[in-house]
Amino acid sequence: MTEAADHSSRRCGFAALIGAPNAGKSTLLNALVGAKSSIVSRKVQTTRTLVRGIAIEGDTQIIFVDTPGIFAPKRRLDRAMVSSAWGGAGDADVVALLVDARKGVDSEVETILAKLQNFMATKILVLNKIDVIERAKLLDLAAKLNASLPFAETFMISALTGDGLGRFKDRLAALMPAGPWLYPEDQLSDAPLRALAAEITREKIFERLHDELPYQSTVETELWKEMPDGAARVEQTIYVTREAHKKIVIGEGGRTIKAIGTAARKEIAEAAEQKIHLFLFVKVREKWADDPARYREMGLEFPKG
Repeated sequence: MTEAADHSSRRCGFAALIGAPNAGKSTLLNALVGAKSSIVSRKVQTTRTLVRGIAIEGDTQIIFVDTPGIFAPKRRLDRAMVSSAWGGAGDADVVALLVDARKGVDSEVETILAKLQNFMATKILVLNKIDVIERAKLLDLAAKLNASLPFAETFMISALTGDGLGRFKDRLAALMPAGPWLYPEDQLSDAPLRALAAEITREKIFERLHDELPYQSTVETELWKEMPDGAARVEQTIYVTREAHKKIVIGEGGRTIKAIGTAARKEIAEAAEQKIHLFLFVKVREKWADDPARYREMGLEFPKG
């Protein structure tokens, strides 16, 4: 059999995961890809940019787009994130609306449903967190959502336990268009290591501080230098908006930032598959959310006005 014949049955396409904040999109993406591609935390609106995870199912390569949670934007950063989310959905072959089954249909879900009416892509409904809700309520919720917007298919899953993910992934593969794969077989994400490393550190900050630190903080990888011994020196800056926030991140005697660095270094090393020397710095930049350069670093368009 020739190389061309081997690849003749291949399929490849984009599947956008959209939903309200904390619907479980990032957890689902990581479960489908089988590795960390997206940041996960209890803090809402954690994902800020389009994070692509790549999965193989048989002869099909599925490129998942984990979008920022869609919500009513108030600040400039919020508007950039929501615009990014809808842009990711608009370019996809399949749009999967992920709904937290415990919350059901709230104002955020209703807003998404209304806008999805105008999308040409195949639309599927995914009810997540089914492990914590009665089946009768799930069926009622599915019927209600399909009455608002007829979906091509409905899936009931638990991204956390893996329940229903096999069928969901298999069906997604069948919905992808025929065509060559866009990425090497062993590539799990198209996010550059510098960006993924920054996201990992930001996740560790949220895990450690959660409610103590406001949402407006960001991390940038300023340096990634390969060393002669095969390790990499990584320098990151954590930007916060107030001096009081800087003190929270550093912690008494530097204990908090040391713990964040230790946890982040371990995961960055696993992602990079090499030894990492991680150095963290904290800077106060009061108006970083109004700085176009910070948006470019995050892969977002800077909203005017």
